[in-house]
Amino acid sequence: MKYTCEVVIDKPRDEVINLFDNPDNMKYWQKGFKSFEHVSGEPGKPGAESIIKYDFGNRKMELIETITFRQLPDEFHGNYTTKGVVNIQKNYFKDEGGKTRWISEAEFKFSGFMKIMAFFMGKKPFKKQTQAFMEDFKSFAEGNPKYGQD
Repeated sequence: MKYTCEVVIDKPRDEVINLFDNPDNMKYWQKGFKSFEHVSGEPGKPGAESIIKYDFGNRKMELIETITFRQLPDEFHGNYTTKGVVNIQKNYFKDEGGKTRWISEAEFKFSGFMKIMAFFMGKKPFKKQTQAFMEDFKSFAEGNPKYGQD
């Protein structure tokens, strides 16, 4: 399953990248985020792996992030793996004269029971969640008080 989402952020690209590239900021724009723990490789570089934990009420999720490509401020790609799911994420940041266009290309690969679940769920809930995270990041980056920084 593949799809693309995008959002235009009313901030210069260098400011957007500084916020995006800091794992400490994930709590401000990823609902359910609990923790980010680097486990191997050079932090922030291709090959680095981290564990990201989420808590969605009665559903807890743990992902392994593996950075696959990093050429900021232009691109950041990573794989996010959990039981039965691999999300291949490619992020592109375009400078638009004081604004930033963030384009996210997602590809999901499913195995086992998740393959059946994905068939019945379809693409819509996955795309909706990606777009929601991107819109929340936009609000955070633009200084919406709901997404305040410590």
